[in-house]
Amino acid sequence: MKISHEKIDGINAIIKVDLTPEDYNPQVDKAIKEQAKKAKLPGFRSGQVPVGHIRRSFGKSILFDFVNKLVNDSITTYIGEQKLEVLGQPLPKEEDNANYNWDYKDNFNFTYEIGLAPEFTIPFTAESEFTEYDIKADDETLASRIKNLRRSYGKMTNPEVSAEGDVLFAALTQEGPEGPVEKTASIRTDIIEDAKIKKSLVGLKQDDTVKIDLKKAFKEEDIIRILGIAPEEVAALDPKFTLTVKNVNRLEESELNQEFFDKLFAANEVTTEEQFTEKVKEEVENLFKQNSAQKLRNEMYTYGMDAVNVTFPEAFLKRWLKATNPNIADEELNEGFADFISNLKWTIIENRVVTENKLEVKYEEVIELAKERIYAQIKMYNINDEPTDEQLAQYAVQLLQDREQANRLFEEAKALKVYEFLKGVVKINTQEINYNEFEKLA
Repeated sequence: MKISHEKIDGINAIIKVDLTPEDYNPQVDKAIKEQAKKAKLPGFRSGQVPVGHIRRSFGKSILFDFVNKLVNDSITTYIGEQKLEVLGQPLPKEEDNANYNWDYKDNFNFTYEIGLAPEFTIPFTAESEFTEYDIKADDETLASRIKNLRRSYGKMTNPEVSAEGDVLFAALTQEGPEGPVEKTASIRTDIIEDAKIKKSLVGLKQDDTVKIDLKKAFKEEDIIRILGIAPEEVAALDPKFTLTVKNVNRLEESELNQEFFDKLFAANEVTTEEQFTEKVKEEVENLFKQNSAQKLRNEMYTYGMDAVNVTFPEAFLKRWLKATNPNIADEELNEGFADFISNLKWTIIENRVVTENKLEVKYEEVIELAKERIYAQIKMYNINDEPTDEQLAQYAVQLLQDREQANRLFEEAKALKVYEFLKGVVKINTQEINYNEFEKLA
């Protein structure tokens, strides 16, 4: 067997595979004999089917399957040996229409097209400079978090008169072409954008009425939720309604007492308002570390994408995408192709960092990442639930049995490893900043 490749340009190449009968016949003969031993055909005893009969009846099929497997395996091995960074998978050359007899005497000549990753230099060096923010909880952010916690563990009341922040259960009516139209809805006064409308909903009692313009009061997604209409109906909607109060709902904030503290933390871990505030601040600033890390990752991504100016074998990649997704329409393919190339570009940058620096993602690291994700999900739904490390490990192993989830977590672990490695390469300047100022940078 002879296999070779030839570059068309820096990003396109062809692989040629030449087979002679000596390359395939010994293994094909072996496969036919094994088939004869296993075959169960009418008129023959089990395992006693003559080899000649199998050759006449199924030989061409066996030969075809073996040659295709031999060619595919040989190309895969060759690509690895030659260290070719291939994009997609090799595709048979479209104009390669040779006709073969498949009679165990053919000299096979196959030609495959391949797309190659472009050459470039990894742009991250000791001269590359980035800022990592140490985000502090300013008074406004801290107060907002404490308020949300107190409301989460508060109790619902039904006061007689509405105040700012209440939820009004109300009827919304307007005249339609066929008479009055009425819908009941819960109106959250805390999300109303127009100050005048917000003020008009304060001081209302049951059965009080007020005029309201929904498009002035709410964002489009809120109008869709309140009225239960489709997004395309919003544009033509007459926004002026009469609001009639049916009930006033108020979520009273929990008192800052020991019962409340013990709901959030271990019993008696927090006993004073000062300790509570400090604990919340610590929790918030730990969450901010994730915001800071995400911003740094985003800036590294943007820097790398801008610095690496390369061309991809787009014609080949489109043919490959069509070959692997035969039902995809050309319009759909073209619409999503720019995003595909963008994702591919960053993947190649990441892979180049991994390869050139011999980075390795270990199974134990993927397990630990899975445990972190599972723990975060558990705490999201039950802040007091504290799973053991053994339980998390069991959940992680179960999760990784799903191939799709395993691949996703492996790619995430690889991305984190590349990020941590690059942090050690580039220059990082640390800057302290309040959260409200940090938000303006996004």
